[in-house]
Amino acid sequence: MATITFNRKIFENEIGKLDEKMQEKISMFGTPLETFNSEEIQIEVFPNRPDLLSYHGFKRSFLAFLGKKTGLRKYNLSSPKKDYKVVIESSVKDIRPHTACAIISGLKLDDEKIKEIIEMQEKIHATLGRKRKKVAVGIYPLEKITLPIIFKALEPEKIKFIPLEGNKEMSGIEILRKHPTGIEYSHLLKGKEKFPVFVDAKNNVLSMPPIINSELTGKVTIDTKDVFVECSGFDFETLKKCLNIISTTLADMGGKINQMSIVSKGKKEITPNFGEEKMKISLENTNKLLGLNLNEKHLKNLLEKMGYEYNKGTVKIPSWRTDILHEVDLIEDVAIAYGYDNFIPEIPEISTIGKESKREIVKRKISEILIGLNILEVSNYHLTNKNYQFKKMALSEKNLVELESSKTDYNILRKNLSHFLLKNFSDNVDVEYPQKIFEIGEIFELGKEKISENESLAVAVAPGNFTELKQILEYLSRMLNIQFTFTEASNFPDYFIDGRVVEVIFEKDKIGYIGEIHPNILKNWKIKMPVALFEISLEEVLDKLCLDSHPK
Repeated sequence: MATITFNRKIFENEIGKLDEKMQEKISMFGTPLETFNSEEIQIEVFPNRPDLLSYHGFKRSFLAFLGKKTGLRKYNLSSPKKDYKVVIESSVKDIRPHTACAIISGLKLDDEKIKEIIEMQEKIHATLGRKRKKVAVGIYPLEKITLPIIFKALEPEKIKFIPLEGNKEMSGIEILRKHPTGIEYSHLLKGKEKFPVFVDAKNNVLSMPPIINSELTGKVTIDTKDVFVECSGFDFETLKKCLNIISTTLADMGGKINQMSIVSKGKKEITPNFGEEKMKISLENTNKLLGLNLNEKHLKNLLEKMGYEYNKGTVKIPSWRTDILHEVDLIEDVAIAYGYDNFIPEIPEISTIGKESKREIVKRKISEILIGLNILEVSNYHLTNKNYQFKKMALSEKNLVELESSKTDYNILRKNLSHFLLKNFSDNVDVEYPQKIFEIGEIFELGKEKISENESLAVAVAPGNFTELKQILEYLSRMLNIQFTFTEASNFPDYFIDGRVVEVIFEKDKIGYIGEIHPNILKNWKIKMPVALFEISLEEVLDKLCLDSHPK
């Protein structure tokens, strides 16, 4: 969670007195009150609500929750002027390929608002931006910039500017080696032959994302009236949501939102775009899930208290909400608006005795054994995408379970755990080695009549070899008092090295493979260490061990 600090005097003037009732309301809104004194208020914001990572963003939603300004907030957008344009060059394609931008004009900033902007920017970096890896945000004084702007990549030695809070010009590589912020985030550009930069029409560097702004063109002060805002990263949809959060916050500070043209490969996108997403909500499902007896009018009032617009079963969702993916998310907000303190606890009219299932006992035993070997347990999504599951693993696309309407690029159910363990290594190449990880989880495959769902176990070690993984599996079998055998693999996944892979046999059935990952696959994932991996089906093992009262 992120901790956000508000000025208490401003809060009480604009929202209400911080008495016991208000303190309870803040907590019931889903933003627990961390601490407060005569000067400041601190609240906690969960990662799923980045739109609350500023005072003005919180104020907008909380006033609706209090019933003071309900419904969907509307913002005016001015179309792009002639030079309100950002051109993305192909050189950033494999480095940081996307950006979403806006110009906010007519701001009247003071020290408190600048502090809020900086805090919002850093909190977005830490949460939605995954420490700038997924999203990096830049905010610049427009009066020091000549439009249009170009987003491109250059050799580090050719990048020259004075970094923020610096006093001398430095090259791109010098910033990574000598500037405190450059050192902290240098791993994000590690191994890149070129670094991304925003430059204006006079070739002045605005910033080198995701590292740092320029001192000359990237520092906002109380004299700044108009700002250029950019969000750069890898997923354009996420960047647009991030830009919407920042743009609306600055608009709530008194600014006017101006759109910009984003030109890439001859195509043009206009950002920001506040088109609301529409989603169906069922009154029957809402009442069933919450145990309530709401009518249509009551449902409408509750949704409007959470900042939505509702009409005949359809909800319009604010463009700055990144957390609404399913009807259940809307129903959760209905529960918040209704008030968790208003729910009446009931004892179910059934008599049951809770007991942990034998399968879960065995799975927990397996986890404890592997953790005892100093192997870290990970937990990945059930959803993945074709690039991770098939392309990077050199596998053909077959028997996959694809989602009909996915909100993200994670649009298929995973067929194995192996690709996710390699992704974990790829995402942590800057972490100390050796790295040893495992996962126990469900995998899915499309059969002739239905979708099969099975438990699987995968272990990966980097750097690692076949012998080490075989020893881990043999130790696991001894501790569970079962027997695995190994035989030469004649037909195995292409991500293993031929001659360095065997089939794992249990009770005469083939349950998986153990081997070393092919160098081409490691290259696909940009992993520079040798990796050994095994993945086995746990279904037969669980069936066998669950026949006993408890694994020995």
